[in-house]
Amino acid sequence: MTRPRPTRQRSGLLVLVLCFVTIVFDGYDLVVYGSTVPTLIAYEGWDLDTGSAGLIGSLALVGMLLGTLSVGLVTDRFGRRRIMIGSIAWFSLCMLATAFAPNEVVFGVLRFLTGIGLGGVVPTCIALTVEFAPKSRRQISNAVMFSGYSVGGVGAALLAIALLPETDFRVLYALGALPLITLLPIVVRYLPESVSYLAATGREDEARDVAARHGLVYDDIVAPVPAAAAVGAVDTAPAVSSMRELFTPRWRRSTLLFAAANFCGLLLVYGLNTWLPQIMRSAGFALGSSLAFLLVLNLGAIVGAISASFVADRIGVQKVVTASFLLACVAIFLISLNLPAGLLFLLVAVAGLGSVGTQILVGGFCATHYPQKLGATALAWSLGVGRIGAICGPLLGGLIAGWAMGYQVNFYAFAAVAVVGALVVGSIRTQNRQDPIGSPKSPATISPTASTQTG
Repeated sequence: MTRPRPTRQRSGLLVLVLCFVTIVFDGYDLVVYGSTVPTLIAYEGWDLDTGSAGLIGSLALVGMLLGTLSVGLVTDRFGRRRIMIGSIAWFSLCMLATAFAPNEVVFGVLRFLTGIGLGGVVPTCIALTVEFAPKSRRQISNAVMFSGYSVGGVGAALLAIALLPETDFRVLYALGALPLITLLPIVVRYLPESVSYLAATGREDEARDVAARHGLVYDDIVAPVPAAAAVGAVDTAPAVSSMRELFTPRWRRSTLLFAAANFCGLLLVYGLNTWLPQIMRSAGFALGSSLAFLLVLNLGAIVGAISASFVADRIGVQKVVTASFLLACVAIFLISLNLPAGLLFLLVAVAGLGSVGTQILVGGFCATHYPQKLGATALAWSLGVGRIGAICGPLLGGLIAGWAMGYQVNFYAFAAVAVVGALVVGSIRTQNRQDPIGSPKSPATISPTASTQTG
């Protein structure tokens, strides 16, 4: 008698790696603009000043806002896998087109279009990573995955240091199309669909098979649902219902505070990544040294975010996020002082932890704060609204630079935003959460990728 061949099991690590690499390219495509701002302002034939450079920097983030909010509306219909594939193809093609932009207007429009694709991958990667991670390691898995943003930032800074003195800035944007021939084929071949999405669409056998092949406990991901609710085509009603529940008296405070926390965190991330090289040039540093500060900012974010996530899994993410915002405030303020270069680099690394690193933890905090059916919807909504802060970051830096009040004023403004972020996160109340049908859910078992969520 022939025994059936056992299903080949894959580790959830596969999903983490694919999402990590996707976020690496996401980070590269965003940070490369900050790396090229000094060159773009000096580029002959293009009429760019600090104000228009700040506006172009914000256009990609306006696109990200629309991309993130759009994903929140369509994920329940199309699934996370197809959203990921489409978003990667979209932003890669737009980066290739950007490399051939004939003028600053077309360049700005293409940055906006690129942002739409980049905005689609962020909540999708967070949701998939948390769903496929072991329950006890969701914060650290999310932090490792999202540290890819800073890895991409490091790559952008290193390539700018190496290539800008010898080549045109267009080469750096053309490199952003590499996912088309490197990442995308692998994602198409190996990325699994969300277990919760499969269960929600009535494909329970397939959902259980995916869970088994990736070493997951099916009942830890998919809460039991009434039989009537499991029948029928998928529509947008669950997403609408989840959105309404986010603004009921029980959850309204947390929903608004998470949006504000994302606003502050993303303003710091994109404000510093866009303007740090130009600010340091205004402080008297050469182009190479100015780009080195951007490199150190993102290195600090990588080391800091992963280290902080270990602590967050042990003492609570809220305490760590609050402390990280305060660290950012102190470090950013001290950067404005006339200190030795070595100390400035150290402070910039700490600022990387408190800005980029903190934002990574805010996403993980939001993903595990809500009940299973609300987590991903809350994450998508708060990230979408928080994108307004991302849009304001480059605009604020350009506006202050245009005032010619001294480069220190930029740091004062960013430090003030960090203080507000600490106050907001410290004000979020933890809740005794329960599954909507009455089954208690501890924070360790809450997944932000339940079948009725968007992300």
